[in-house]
Amino acid sequence: MVKVLVTGASGFIGNQVVNNLLSQKHQVIATSRDENKVRLKTWYNKVKYIPFDISNFDSNLNLYEYFNRPDVLIHLAWDGLPNFLDIVHIEKNLFTHYQFLKNYIQNGGKHITAIGTCLEYGKNEGCLSEDKVPEPDCAYAIAKDSLRRFIEELQKNQFFVFHWIRLFYMYGEGQYSKAILSQLETAVQKGDSVFNMSGGEQLRDYLSIEKVAQNIVAIALQKKIVGIINCSSGQPISVRRLVEDYISKNNYSIKLNFGFYPYPNYEPLAFWGNNQKLNNIINE
Repeated sequence: MVKVLVTGASGFIGNQVVNNLLSQKHQVIATSRDENKVRLKTWYNKVKYIPFDISNFDSNLNLYEYFNRPDVLIHLAWDGLPNFLDIVHIEKNLFTHYQFLKNYIQNGGKHITAIGTCLEYGKNEGCLSEDKVPEPDCAYAIAKDSLRRFIEELQKNQFFVFHWIRLFYMYGEGQYSKAILSQLETAVQKGDSVFNMSGGEQLRDYLSIEKVAQNIVAIALQKKIVGIINCSSGQPISVRRLVEDYISKNNYSIKLNFGFYPYPNYEPLAFWGNNQKLNNIINE
């Protein structure tokens, strides 16, 4: 049994990560800002919950001791999403999360898994491997890539295991309302006859949230493969195909209005993740 601290435990990813850890009989310490939200989770009485606001904490606090000396930290917390362009990611989130992780590490934390983003690859297209030089092109990606670099600097003077997981695209229950499948489901439930979307020709890399959580836990609980690791399927699918498959699976009759929205200017048209590292971990 491993004692695992999960930050952002009440979120879309955190909820599933906690469930996965509990299914493997690990001891979970869960933290987030709002305990009232967490009380609604099915796992609330199965974990040790410690409320904590990363955006505002006493720097003199020993976080490793405060969270009962976990064996592993899975750091999922992050404010300001899904607005990837908001400068708050650079001006505030980057530094508060760096101070949080630095405090935790310098007080004894030796096994860290933190979450990055495929947007760190910038406008690069095609199959993207972890050794690709990052070229972040939006505030969120710049902040995440910078945080990774900051933590790597700490490794030069102090030993700790460090995984940086670059997430690609996800779908599933609890996803934020602006995600395309969430918007589609809302349109269907409202009785809309037409769903407006982009041209849908973007090639993306999607995984279910349950699979993402499974991958995060598998990565976090091993020490053999460290550093940057893509959490991806390795199989690109067009956004149009994703939406059409969802409609077909659920027997919906809503029509699609392609080309209504422009493509996001911070993403390339076609990219997906090389998942060789991930497969090596899973198949170990």
